[in-house]
Amino acid sequence: MNAKGAAAAPSAAAGRSAVPDMSTVEVIAPNLKQRLSGVTSTIIQLVPVQARTLGIVTIGPGLPDSLPKMRWWQLSSLKKRPKSGRDRIWHARRNTEMVAGLLLRDVLRAPLKLVFTSAAQRDHRPFTKWLIRQMDAVIATGEKSASFLKVPHTVVMHGVDLDVFRPPAGDDDAFAASGLPGKYAVGCFGRVRHQKGTDLFVDAMIGLLPHHPDWTAVITGRVTAEHKAFADELKERIAKAGLTDRIRFLGEVDDIKPWYRRVSLYVAPSRNEGFGLTPLEAMASQTAVVASDAGAYAEMIVQGETGALVPAGDGNALREAIRPYLADPALTETHGINALAEVRARFPLEREAEGVRRVYDHVWAMR
Repeated sequence: MNAKGAAAAPSAAAGRSAVPDMSTVEVIAPNLKQRLSGVTSTIIQLVPVQARTLGIVTIGPGLPDSLPKMRWWQLSSLKKRPKSGRDRIWHARRNTEMVAGLLLRDVLRAPLKLVFTSAAQRDHRPFTKWLIRQMDAVIATGEKSASFLKVPHTVVMHGVDLDVFRPPAGDDDAFAASGLPGKYAVGCFGRVRHQKGTDLFVDAMIGLLPHHPDWTAVITGRVTAEHKAFADELKERIAKAGLTDRIRFLGEVDDIKPWYRRVSLYVAPSRNEGFGLTPLEAMASQTAVVASDAGAYAEMIVQGETGALVPAGDGNALREAIRPYLADPALTETHGINALAEVRARFPLEREAEGVRRVYDHVWAMR
């Protein structure tokens, strides 16, 4: 463990969440995956909002101690209903969590209702389809994901925490605070890999930045071992173009939020995606967005008002959609202002929590 990790350990232990009183818990949000993912991010953001009006806990690894967490040894308490007398809801978001819920409900006979949220933008495999059919209720995160469901469902789009992701408010939010060259920045954040379209972004920047000397491109995100060769090849392309100083790989940053505020334009070039929260996080930071039509991006962005959409995987279209923003920073600023208004109107996290709660209430009303 490095010095940073060692120093962080005592405070994490000290801040461990209290053991919950399971008699007051009506909803369990499992997170049965160690590594951070979009699903994990959703749980981390949504559960605190739900907890304002609902007895809810999480269970599983990889979650911050600020969240209410039940312990593994408390699973036996699920065989008894809470004080309300209602069946608890087990809200799954992955296959493993649906399987765990079925084992608890159908094998151990715990009085549970099972809810599943589907973000997949593809036809489900037979086993997943079977699991979904066993659920008491199903939520889709957008119309595109809903189109692949063959069971009754409710669309509840993800939201974004508007207190956490906010517009620029001071000098530290200006791009100049980064210490990088240039007057403006265009960003692409997330894991560096082919699926995320990082190569499409790099190629667009290689084509555009020589004509726009005031702009710098910033790429953040993890490069896993299996994608190291991919990232190295991108860096070679950049070096051959003579743009090493202006297309920067920052790796994983401790806090991504200031970077959303520092960039004037955010690019989400994914070839395929589940839902995809990063455009909403950028919009909440008053940043215009150019995105592919992967995931739910087309349901977030208003073409020509808050940003631009292009067909997924089309590098030429991506480059040409970015070009007018680099040529006209005033347009970029205007679309950023529009993006903030759009996300405040349509995507506050509280709206997602309300939609999910309506599904829970429907399940509890079922006989």
